[in-house]
Amino acid sequence: MKFAIKSIIAAGILTALSGCNSTTDSGASSEITSAVASAERKTDNRARDQYRNPEQTLAFFGLQPNMTVVEIAPGGGWYSEILAPVVKGQGTLYAAHFPANSEGYFKRSLDGFKQKVADDARFSEVKITEFAPGTHTNIAPAGSADMVLTFRNVHNWYMRQGDEGVLSAFQSFNKALKPGGILGVVEHRLPEHRDDKDQQRSGYMKQSYVIDLAKQAGFELVASSEINANPLDSANHPKGVWTLPPRLALGDEKAEQYKAIGESDRMTLKFKKL
Repeated sequence: MKFAIKSIIAAGILTALSGCNSTTDSGASSEITSAVASAERKTDNRARDQYRNPEQTLAFFGLQPNMTVVEIAPGGGWYSEILAPVVKGQGTLYAAHFPANSEGYFKRSLDGFKQKVADDARFSEVKITEFAPGTHTNIAPAGSADMVLTFRNVHNWYMRQGDEGVLSAFQSFNKALKPGGILGVVEHRLPEHRDDKDQQRSGYMKQSYVIDLAKQAGFELVASSEINANPLDSANHPKGVWTLPPRLALGDEKAEQYKAIGESDRMTLKFKKL
């Protein structure tokens, strides 16, 4: 009798779970797992998974297929190649790329991404918007986004515009998010004992700095993760973070040494809009 009751209860639980998104051991939804494992991803992109840990990172941020998501400065679409299939048909992905009036590298990057969206069926539902701190901040309709994601961008805003650029960026993210919406940040990490001036040219940022500026913009830190940590990275290199792979800014000089270190040590921070 007890066995029969347990069997009925177990069957009920399984029935209830069948309507939910299944998850993997990493905590990722099946859609994230499938997108990361997809053979449609470029080989070079897949090779960087060991450093960028996309499945674990997106699971940590809490990405779900039915969300409205904004990816900031998607560049060539490394993360977009995962995000777009995850939300396609259920949610929305805004790609907040460089402004249309950009020049040089920025224009080439935008044009390349637009071509990808036009040619690749995985990107057919992606909506391209414009983003630049202080000038182009309407990354999605105000209060519409469940999640804003930025990967290794904070140092660029800081190096070009200092505190003002970073704060403006975070404020635009806050504007786009719903109350309680999530901001996910991955950034090259500068050790806290280093001089603040080392943020100016190295490409590395202090975790405490990023947290403080996010708080100023109306966010609270929910959690931090060491998913993208690299203890081999001293964050002290001749050409800053670009000394390391994939850039290898010194060329063949000590290339094997830097390849052995791998990509940079990175903070992974999850914030919530207050």
